[in-house]
Amino acid sequence: MKTKVNEIAISYKGDLKASLHPKITSSLIASEIAYSQWDKNNIEIHETFKIMLLNNANKVKGIYEVSNGGLTATLVDIRILYAVVLKSLTTAVILLHNHPSGTLNPSETDKQLTQKIKKAGELLDIKVLDHIILTPNGAYFSFADHGIL
Repeated sequence: MKTKVNEIAISYKGDLKASLHPKITSSLIASEIAYSQWDKNNIEIHETFKIMLLNNANKVKGIYEVSNGGLTATLVDIRILYAVVLKSLTTAVILLHNHPSGTLNPSETDKQLTQKIKKAGELLDIKVLDHIILTPNGAYFSFADHGIL
């Protein structure tokens, strides 16, 4: 008897050639790209956590939504986050989430989660380059720029 199992595949949506992927050279560029891709109908309604997937040249391969939560928090499963990172052969990530309230300052929970994700990445040789908090009006806070990454 032959055993059957499901095949697991990863796919990319869109037809943008790799040579045209935008390069991240600053938190400003990363925040502008992230904000342009955010659903403006929901940015001030609920918190969402995403990751920007980068190749070795810091070019954006894509953005993946990890979780979608309530007004003040969202639950991030690090196993799912790294499953996407590993399946997409990503070498670096930028963490992204929004604060519907418009507050730019990271919470202690934000800081702890960032360190946990960064520590897991070190084991897998995946760089966490930044964690950016976006607000509904497009303002942003960069963990890297503030030296707390």
